[in-house]
Amino acid sequence: MSEQKQMEFTTADAVVKELVRAGVEVAFGIVSIHNMPIYDAILREGSIHLVCSRGESGAANMADGYARATGKLGVVITSTGTGAGNAAGSLIEAWAAGVPVLHLTGEVASSYLGTGRGYIHECKDQLSMMEGCSKKAVRLRRPEQAAAVVRQAIQDAFAYPSGPVTLEIPIDFQSAIIPSYPIDEIRTMAPSNQTLPYLPEEALMKISQARRPVIWAGGGVITSGASNEVQELAEKIGAAVITSQSGKGSIPEDHPQCIGHFAAYELTKDLLKKADLLISIGVRFRGNETSNWKVTVPKEHIAIDADWLAINRNYEASYGLVGDARQILQGLNQELSNTSIVPDSAYLDEVQSVREELRTQLRATLGPYEQILDGMRKVLPQNTILVRDVTVQANVWGSRLFEIYEPRTSIHASGGGIGQGLPTAIGAQMGYKDRPVVLMAGDGGFMVNVGEMATAAQEKLPLIIVLFDDAGYGVLRNIQSAAYGRQVAVDLMSPDFVQLSQSMGFEASRIGSPAEFVTELEKAVENKKPTMIVVDMDAVGPMAKPFGGPPGAADAFKPKKL
Repeated sequence: MSEQKQMEFTTADAVVKELVRAGVEVAFGIVSIHNMPIYDAILREGSIHLVCSRGESGAANMADGYARATGKLGVVITSTGTGAGNAAGSLIEAWAAGVPVLHLTGEVASSYLGTGRGYIHECKDQLSMMEGCSKKAVRLRRPEQAAAVVRQAIQDAFAYPSGPVTLEIPIDFQSAIIPSYPIDEIRTMAPSNQTLPYLPEEALMKISQARRPVIWAGGGVITSGASNEVQELAEKIGAAVITSQSGKGSIPEDHPQCIGHFAAYELTKDLLKKADLLISIGVRFRGNETSNWKVTVPKEHIAIDADWLAINRNYEASYGLVGDARQILQGLNQELSNTSIVPDSAYLDEVQSVREELRTQLRATLGPYEQILDGMRKVLPQNTILVRDVTVQANVWGSRLFEIYEPRTSIHASGGGIGQGLPTAIGAQMGYKDRPVVLMAGDGGFMVNVGEMATAAQEKLPLIIVLFDDAGYGVLRNIQSAAYGRQVAVDLMSPDFVQLSQSMGFEASRIGSPAEFVTELEKAVENKKPTMIVVDMDAVGPMAKPFGGPPGAADAFKPKKL
């Protein structure tokens, strides 16, 4: 009888079969009475590694971090109702960053949906809740359609603009016995001599004639794998390259034409005002990266994006090119190779001067943390994945002065939520166990998902956590001081992070000087064990200039007439 049951094919088996077909190797989540059949099917299939998180919020962040680091699908499995709700905030982060994540969640038994009878884990309208925090949310309505619905959900997660897709499966459906049938996609074969996309002559002419061009590279460059093409175009036309936060790694940040993630800084704004052409590539132009769209861009603006709705959403474009960034850039570079373009050497000198001055100005604000910055970049290999939670040090120099040389080695909180850095770093490390993953976090945000340290230790991940401890919400302290001249609800009692870390299986130390920090970081890289380095900010000392948030942040909170 048990052998007969083993041979019976269920909805849960169909789900797992589709995950394996999509190349899924790792899934994150928490087992529950409302997803247990899926977990059992994963166990029986045997090829997917299950990471047991300590919370659904962390599990979704882990799937997000895994997808960002690897470019593969991130998979998170949660329970119904409260469990799904716990993942909602993290799915919002994945949506904000455009990360392909498949969220599998249970639902109450199909006959109780919408009845409000108090079925365990019941949510009034779970599908609408998930729709609000995901790119798309769907419910399996017939068990026999499981394979098709899962395959469509995975395709939707990757389709531009990519993002998290939630699929909810009622618990009685998960164990339903269904036919195991193949589904084959029949596609028209592309010709072997497929040409690059057609590019309008007007757009090519604007690019070839520009004398002061600027490229603004966003996350779409990373998603499409177009970093080499961006660098080739920049060098061909002599363009300055600004990157968004998500676009870091689009071009090596030691390149002389790389301005970097400094769009809202005065020197960069002046450079943009004088530019005669902007080429934006996969950029969302987020409010916090453009001083709430007060950065002025040139009238001549060629916008390249895979999302039709991105064109003219935040800045008007004089020409829009919609499609895969890599293919479009390959076409541009090929067409421009037949055109004689001599970059303006004086302009290139100006770009390099702006680049260096921006870094000099920002370094002058760091005080002793400049030595920590330089120590990190000196000790860590170039392919280190740097994950940044929302904290002063990450905002000021982790996202700007710590040079990134490769795509997918810079991960940050696009939606601005605190505390998601630790599980996101765990996900990234699960994708690349053979390279360093370093998390920059502050004590306030870190405590949000502190329990996930146990997940990292259980998986024996060589994750390095650099925790900046100032016993509070440092960014908000500074903004409140600038806006009101006083502070409220920003002081926190820090635990003994060294003892806490050690109790969870981490090597740990507390440092009070940059020299001590470099020594401990060298040990951590060499040891390849879960490690936390706590930076005692009182002992290290203050920054030379307090960070008051993004430009204009304090002014936004001062009393004013509407």
